Amino acid sequence: MFHYRLVLAAATAAALTLGTFATPPALAQQKMVLKASDVHPLGYPTVEAIVRMGKKLEAATGGRLSVQMFPSMQLGGEKEMIEQAQLGALQIARISVGPVGTIVDELNVFNMPFVFRDSKHMEKVIDGEIGDELLAKISSNPQTRLIALGWMNAGSRNVYNSKRPIRSAEDLKGLKIRMMGNPIFVDTMNAMGGNGIAMGFNELYSAMQTGVVDGAENNPPTYIVQNHYQVAKYFSMTEHLIIPEIFVFSRRTWDTLSKEDQALIRKVSKEAQQEQRALWYKMEEESVAKMKAAGIEIVTFADKKQFQDAVKPVWDKYGGKYAELVKRIQAVQ
Repeated sequence: MFHYRLVLAAATAAALTLGTFATPPALAQQKMVLKASDVHPLGYPTVEAIVRMGKKLEAATGGRLSVQMFPSMQLGGEKEMIEQAQLGALQIARISVGPVGTIVDELNVFNMPFVFRDSKHMEKVIDGEIGDELLAKISSNPQTRLIALGWMNAGSRNVYNSKRPIRSAEDLKGLKIRMMGNPIFVDTMNAMGGNGIAMGFNELYSAMQTGVVDGAENNPPTYIVQNHYQVAKYFSMTEHLIIPEIFVFSRRTWDTLSKEDQALIRKVSKEAQQEQRALWYKMEEESVAKMKAAGIEIVTFADKKQFQDAVKPVWDKYGGKYAELVKRIQAVQ
């Protein structure tokens, strides 16, 4: 009997370690600190929204559930954060569409140029049926080993450079513009008239400073926070890419939670999706004000048709498989 008990205890411990047993009700009532991570610093909208979400969880559970945030790449970049979440070493991670898009291909529709009319259109899509369906596809795919909780706004990407204001595709000719390392993005810049150069973000400031590239594309907060405005004085609001981001939860940890805790986390996640947006727009406004104060020449467009027409070859090359989904996105008013 003694031997049997030892064997049973060892087997139970091994199963719990592997995450194959659900946590017994007694353990479920114990305090749990959910580790969260982001590449951005404290105060950045994506980070602040999760910190606030943690405070809500703490208040709702009398301190039984709480969130500990590890900002500024303390636990590595997105690749490392995803791996840690899959293992259950990290519970909440804010990640880009790209890494999950390799598993759930439909997500890549958001990487297409001008797939959204503007940021408000994007929000209606992610807040509605399409957004919910894509989150469910991430959660239900066994390969991701992640539960997708919500979307986050990362603004629109716009072209900036050190040479001249960009008012047309003609103005982009001959300019070397850094793009994220995805063929769709490089092809988009080439189609718009520039010369797209794939390059790591960490190399970008010095590359602009030394003239290896003439400029880049990103949102106003990043342009200010990363001091790119110091080396690229011309900023054009092309809004050629509007790519929402995702925050996810470790499936391994999720499966140990009670149904009530899962429902509570989903509820506060939906609230975080909206709160992050308000924080984002505030930061965007502040960033544009700083740009103006720094004497940056900002070009806006009443009509982006010239750029939208220019990227047709990108849609011809990559867009076919997303045709039905794109129709649904365009139908959202």
